[in-house]
Amino acid sequence: MTASSLPSFTFRNVLISSALLRVGLILYSEWHDARSLVKYTDVDYRVFTDAAAFISTPGAGDENQAAGPLQGFFGFKFGFGSPYTRETYRYTPLLALLLTPNAWLHPSFGKYVFAACDLLNGWLIYRMLLTEIIPEAEQSPGESSSSGSGAGKRRKLNPYLEERRERMATIYSAVHLLNPLVFSISTRGSSESVLSLFVLATLYAAMNENWDWAGVLLGLSTHWKIYPVVYGVSLLGVITATSYSSTERAKMGRIATLVNPKTIRFGIVSASTFVLLGASCYAIWGYPFLYESYLYHVHRLDHRHNFSPYFYLTYLIYPSSSPSTAEVVPLTWWNELIRSPLTSFVPQMGLALGTGLAFGRTKRDLVFAWFVQTVVFVVFNKVCTSQYFLWYLLLLPLLLPELSMSWRRAFSCIVVWAATQGLWLSEAYKLEFLGENVYFSLWVRGLIYVMGNCWVLVQIMKAYRATR
Repeated sequence: MTASSLPSFTFRNVLISSALLRVGLILYSEWHDARSLVKYTDVDYRVFTDAAAFISTPGAGDENQAAGPLQGFFGFKFGFGSPYTRETYRYTPLLALLLTPNAWLHPSFGKYVFAACDLLNGWLIYRMLLTEIIPEAEQSPGESSSSGSGAGKRRKLNPYLEERRERMATIYSAVHLLNPLVFSISTRGSSESVLSLFVLATLYAAMNENWDWAGVLLGLSTHWKIYPVVYGVSLLGVITATSYSSTERAKMGRIATLVNPKTIRFGIVSASTFVLLGASCYAIWGYPFLYESYLYHVHRLDHRHNFSPYFYLTYLIYPSSSPSTAEVVPLTWWNELIRSPLTSFVPQMGLALGTGLAFGRTKRDLVFAWFVQTVVFVVFNKVCTSQYFLWYLLLLPLLLPELSMSWRRAFSCIVVWAATQGLWLSEAYKLEFLGENVYFSLWVRGLIYVMGNCWVLVQIMKAYRATR
């Protein structure tokens, strides 16, 4: 066995172990759900399954029919029902289409799809680490192959260095593949791994400077869930870096160089993909698609407890009825302001887009920029649950080779990140299971969570700067 084949075999071992782990958990979920009132399967998976059944079995007349503008146009009728017949289904209809075999093949088909996406994500992480990120991290701060020459990647490596790179890529990819949060969420039936696949595919295309494909995949990602749109800003910065020299960028100014033929083409490709997918879905399913997939999330008010710093304010001003008159209590101008989507949207998007513009300067910085953008987007979102942590944890294995941090500082970051969640969860237990009125104290702990996450992010930013 050669030195170069051993690490690849090791990665195969990690991949096979990850696959067996996920298959085992899916089989266990079927056994557990059949015997327990507390289900292993996430409630969202039942929503997906019901929506898939609705979309594949349209009803008679106007009941459960795709009601888009093209329905009945020139006598043409789609053989689709509407996934939005299922209450609380607020996703793209493409997800319901993907899971239609749940009804006629196997109820756990979707879980296997999500688990397979997990494995593909691990493979993409491994490939990017091996071919792009680790070779870049091994270079001195003044040296870079980000110009696209790829000389650093193509030159002949000695077996020891090649073995070392493959071993490190295996270890970092295992951070994703063997992450309990990752494999538990996908095997419980969450669709986050599908979106993660689109995001990583976009990053992979950008790393290889295939900007047309990156634009298509970014448009697809944004159609699936709107948050990846923030990555467009940092991608524009990287495209600009490939179009102008550092001297030209300094002379023309940062903003001016963002508008050039390459960035315009990228923007057109990405926006066209998003619009084409949206227009096609609207043509088939009509306004329910537009509202449930996008508009609902703009004015969504979630007064249930979550990590968001806005949760308690939302709880206080959530529309209520007077017990004596059963009439809706009018809101003051202050409550209207707090309820406005702009109250959370402006600071959140300001931070997410601003950090993308500030840090998305070269291809080497792209992972770091996306990570920072995603963290601030999640932390300052008006609704924040543990499931959203996957959005930035997905990028962490790709960022780790570029960080210079002591073991003590790394341990402190892990402790703070976990402890602030544990502090919040201990109080949330009192509200959820004991019925205690601890909304205010829970909100205070949510603010501690925000401050703790911001502290961890600052430490990561310092550790990244130390490598430049």
